Amino acid sequence: MNLQQTPRVALITGAASGIGRCVAEKMALTLGARIYVVDRNADAAAAVADAINAAGGHAKACVVDLADSAGLPDALHALTAAFGPPDIVVNSAGVADMAPAGECPPAQWQKTMAINVTAPMLAMQFALPHMRKTGWGRIVNIASTSGLRAGTGRMAYGTSKAALIAMTKQFAIEEAQWGITVNAIAPGPVDTPMVQALHSDSTRARYATLVPMRRYGKPDEIASGVLYLASDDASYVTGQTLAIDGGFTAAGVLVPDLFDKPAA
Repeated sequence: MNLQQTPRVALITGAASGIGRCVAEKMALTLGARIYVVDRNADAAAAVADAINAAGGHAKACVVDLADSAGLPDALHALTAAFGPPDIVVNSAGVADMAPAGECPPAQWQKTMAINVTAPMLAMQFALPHMRKTGWGRIVNIASTSGLRAGTGRMAYGTSKAALIAMTKQFAIEEAQWGITVNAIAPGPVDTPMVQALHSDSTRARYATLVPMRRYGKPDEIASGVLYLASDDASYVTGQTLAIDGGFTAAGVLVPDLFDKPAA
């Protein structure tokens, strides 16, 4: 998966931790891309950028509040002067507050939609003029299996990820003529700081019975899928959602002991 001789420039939101951080590090150090580490956590973003630079890569920390829809376009223009406009956009930032559908607070809904849907749209719109001009672009949106199937308490989060998947397809068909691909990845349960904070021991135990591989995914496993979709190898793949979930979305009624023989 070669990003060609001229280093690509990648803008990765939510890159200070979890999946976004893993993508940033892997894209910088494996593929030689220049990375904009976009996150609201200034210290964490700087730490990731510093680590990439110390390892021989090129990265710049970009602190921005993705919930600020009005100010985001101008912020992106100001923050991306170091390496120039991005050839690759990975929308990894997200929030996942839980609430029952009938009690989802409007403030939670609006914040979730702003960060999980509106911010990716604005980031894509920001990068598209450059991508169209060069005839090459890769956009990867980190959705979720919660955008493919419903889950308890995921009114705002699940709906936002379903919207992100639909938006991925919309951008894909309208930008394909310029050599730009737009795809999504739908991770299942992944051991990230956000998931560790949200999932109780009982939740983790339940996922162990629902995921055929009997484990949570690793950020590196999601990052590998992102790197493929951001490569020249994926030049004819667009408008797709790749579930990286240990078989979670493929599973129906999962009865692990169905074929166990009774003890003699």
